[in-house]
Amino acid sequence: MKKLLNKIMPLAYGQYYNTYSLIAPKKAANHAFHLFCTVRKGRVLPQQAEYLEKAKLKVENVADHHLQVYHWPGSKETVLLVHGWESNTFRWRNLIKKLQAADFNIIAFDAPSHGHSSGKYLYVPLYEEAVDHMVKKYGPKHLIGHSVGGMTIMYNQYKNPCPNVEKMVTIGSPSEFQEIMDHFQTLLRFNNRVMGHLDNYVMDRFGFRIREFSTSSFAKSIDKKGLLFHDRLDAITPYHASVQVNANWKGSSLVSTEGLGHSMHQDDVNDQIISFLEA
Repeated sequence: MKKLLNKIMPLAYGQYYNTYSLIAPKKAANHAFHLFCTVRKGRVLPQQAEYLEKAKLKVENVADHHLQVYHWPGSKETVLLVHGWESNTFRWRNLIKKLQAADFNIIAFDAPSHGHSSGKYLYVPLYEEAVDHMVKKYGPKHLIGHSVGGMTIMYNQYKNPCPNVEKMVTIGSPSEFQEIMDHFQTLLRFNNRVMGHLDNYVMDRFGFRIREFSTSSFAKSIDKKGLLFHDRLDAITPYHASVQVNANWKGSSLVSTEGLGHSMHQDDVNDQIISFLEA
């Protein structure tokens, strides 16, 4: 029954938006956008709580959200960790262990609507505001982002170039917002009229078209040293995303793996990150 409901519900939403957009296109687009941005998991689980509790630093107020910040002190440069969709800072535990051993100063935070932070929705422009706040306040030399977190640090560096940042690492990150929205349309099966209204909604609210939001395009203006990780068999974000970004990002290197999955918690990946930061 649960599998049947999971299959039927997206189709019901699609038909709802197809009809509603004929009557109230702006309201339909607003509703569809918020459905797309709704965060359904990623809160701190009981088995994660003790680890995170020990590292709590403070709560930062950004864009009407209360964001939990964590700190693992070290004497070397500051590294800012930016997690992905429906995750939280606990996902960095393996890398944090190695960063601590290398004596880096580590700052991380839970994205809006994730972990111990407030909210119900997340979208990259909101996440970018949070990252920009953390970069300006904590002055990291290095940024590391997983999945949507990687997309966000790229967007932030494009939108708000920070000369203090020296190196950036992305792990399994998407590139084209258009591809993400195409997947959303395929899942719900709403028509191109609805997609057009969504595109107008995004333009009116954020000042860019869906197709214009492209990490591979943003990469052309980024002059930092970059290291990208992506698994060829990644089932969450397509491998070609990082290939495209790497092609446009001078000073970046792409590490292609096979069979490590989307999360990439493996020691080999983390060891390469440490070597890159220390080089």
